[in-house]
Amino acid sequence: MQKITSTTNQTIKNLAKLNKKKYREQEGYYLIEGFHLVDEAFKSKLNFKYLLATPAAFEKLNIQYQLDLTDKRLIQINERVAKHLSATTNSQDVFMVLKINQPKHFTFNFGKWILLDSLADPGNIGTIIRTADAAGFNGVVLSENCADLYNPKTQRAMQGSQFHLPIIKADILKTIEQFKENYIPVYASVLDDEAKELPDFEKTKELALIIGNEANGVSDEAVNLADEKLFIPIKGQAESLNAAIAAGIMIYHFA
Repeated sequence: MQKITSTTNQTIKNLAKLNKKKYREQEGYYLIEGFHLVDEAFKSKLNFKYLLATPAAFEKLNIQYQLDLTDKRLIQINERVAKHLSATTNSQDVFMVLKINQPKHFTFNFGKWILLDSLADPGNIGTIIRTADAAGFNGVVLSENCADLYNPKTQRAMQGSQFHLPIIKADILKTIEQFKENYIPVYASVLDDEAKELPDFEKTKELALIIGNEANGVSDEAVNLADEKLFIPIKGQAESLNAAIAAGIMIYHFA
């Protein structure tokens, strides 16, 4: 096990940069933080580049996982270094560095999927992915201009669901076409006169459900490709629902 106690150490400086999208894309790695996310990564048997923790955190991890303390990928840090690496106000003193592993090709020919079209809020993206996981959906597609999947806020909102189901970054229009070619219905969540109320839709074994940007909704191009348009009826005086809440209602309607 290595020991690092300085925030000026080059390894620590490089890892701290992974809290920014530019460096994550440049290096091909991302940082997860906290016992729960690290636990989920261990359960998923992911190969990690580094595991960093304070002595107390390592003691807790070692009890659970019987770590090989001679492994050079393990780095003992102090609380000062942990605070430097942390993307939160109160660090849990444990971090793991994982490789970004996005498939270059994926065939969308089965199951139930969520398609996220230009969502800007990392928390919404993470919450929707976690909900899709809980409801037994097969995967989530992020359009190329969604907020970053590896943003620390997205990671915290997913709570490990990123390790349970495929999350694919892809051209959303080409993805919609692929679903349609495989006879999987595509529904777009929109507010217009032609949309049908959600309760009018029956459950189906396969579908692709498009959720749009928080401010602008689903793009016109995606709507035009969809087989059906749907909306959640508003019974009170609220103008609209939060994107993640709306997605959750629709996901469980079709689960």
